[in-house]
Amino acid sequence: MNEFDSMNESQAEVFFPDPLPGQERFVAPTEETPLRAVDSVDDDVPPTSMWVDAWRTLRRNPLFIISAILAIFVIVVALFPSLFTKQDPVVCNLNDSLEPSRAGHPFGFDLQGCDVYSRVVYGARTSVSIGIMTTILVTLIGGLVGALAGFFGGWVDGLLSRITDIFFAIPMLLGAIVLLQMFRTSTSLWKIIFTLTLFGWVNMARITRSAVMEAKNLEFNTASTALGSTPVRNLFRHIMPNSLAPIIVMATTSMGTYIVSEATLSFLGVGLPSSVVSWGGDISTAQSLLTTNPSVLFYPSAALAITVLAFIMMGDAVKDALDPKSRTA
Repeated sequence: MNEFDSMNESQAEVFFPDPLPGQERFVAPTEETPLRAVDSVDDDVPPTSMWVDAWRTLRRNPLFIISAILAIFVIVVALFPSLFTKQDPVVCNLNDSLEPSRAGHPFGFDLQGCDVYSRVVYGARTSVSIGIMTTILVTLIGGLVGALAGFFGGWVDGLLSRITDIFFAIPMLLGAIVLLQMFRTSTSLWKIIFTLTLFGWVNMARITRSAVMEAKNLEFNTASTALGSTPVRNLFRHIMPNSLAPIIVMATTSMGTYIVSEATLSFLGVGLPSSVVSWGGDISTAQSLLTTNPSVLFYPSAALAITVLAFIMMGDAVKDALDPKSRTA
């Protein structure tokens, strides 16, 4: 018998006075409210990680499936262009100048008599290669700088943050135009890759710094330190793996940005020379034909737009899967 069972009626009225009108409450007896099956926990189910849950979410997301198929297809075209066309994109015949499509040449010919379809196919190699390599370098450099700044703090954070602010104040496209003026005659793709990396790592550094600063204050870092782990080991063994979600989202979304940047630089004439097949260069060459023969401009523009859209949509889907708080739908 508890203390409430031993109370008389006068004591009960003190503890539980009559409710005022409109304040009545009904409490169901415990025996009438059993635990529902939906509220029970199945102890036999093994625990899952964030990555497993994210993959399950992505598999059921039509946006991710469509964008991933498009992205994989573009990458395959970039890696093996000879599987999709037997025409040489740099072999041109002036007799075919601006000729319409025919058998073996579904997109017709440009002003110089080059096969537009083969140039679109081989242009994927240039644009996608630059986008992927730039993304890898930006992730490595920006991730390392941001991780060191966020983990060590103090004067290390102050120094690296001020260097980041200096590069952040320089617009990437404007800085690339100025720097590439010195290498206009070079046909190497690396000049574009290094230039975009030089001005593009700052956003990745800021994202990584924020993620590391949040992760280093969690309990697993304290427990690892108590067990004798060194700071550097904690950073690369424990903190960085737990900070990968925003980094992956940023890298996936940025890839489309770098592909557009390469096309923009080639369009402006400061990127790759006309001897190198690229979507930006073909768009620049065909802009004068917009009113007379727009199909020459349409095909490389459509290929560029579809590729960029695929990577951006895939980045949005990955962001929704790895960060449920930022879901767009």
